[in-house]
Amino acid sequence: MLAKQIMLANVKFFKKIFLIFIILTANLYANEKDQIIYQLNGLNSMEFTFNQIINNKTEKGSCLLEFPGKLKCDYFDDKKKQLVINKKRLAITQKRYNKTYYYPISKSPFLNILYKDKLLEIIQSGELELYDQIIKLVYVGDNEITVFFDRKTLDLKGWQIIDQYNNNINFSLNIIAKNDVFEKNTFKIPEIN
Repeated sequence: MLAKQIMLANVKFFKKIFLIFIILTANLYANEKDQIIYQLNGLNSMEFTFNQIINNKTEKGSCLLEFPGKLKCDYFDDKKKQLVINKKRLAITQKRYNKTYYYPISKSPFLNILYKDKLLEIIQSGELELYDQIIKLVYVGDNEITVFFDRKTLDLKGWQIIDQYNNNINFSLNIIAKNDVFEKNTFKIPEIN
């Protein structure tokens, strides 16, 4: 009888410990998200270098991003490619050939990164996973997107998406500067050739 009471007390004790562990883990995850949201709310622009892998092809370059909806990237390639997004339009220029191609971005998963309110929704609604150096947030909406943050600095480190053409895109970045003010014409879409 005494052994049964001790065993029952042990079971109750471990249930309480398990419940406390679940509550603390949930609070840790909420705390990580809250910290990322706080930092993101104070971010207006950033300059970064990147590595982009699209279907096993690697591209490198540097970008300027300004919220909301502005991005300019110069690729370190032989075509001297430049990508400019200004709100609803995307232009890719191959300076070596003096050719510019225009695309609508209304269905692009890039919209999830270029607009702070979309990025905040991903953070708030995404499934959070913590690793030694990285925080991973998986969000399933119109498109599935996985966003990565540095665990120590909470800086955006990249994202993984599948674009409208079914390309698997892995984009990793290294932030160089935050909240710089860019010149007025930095994100100007090139004229039609």
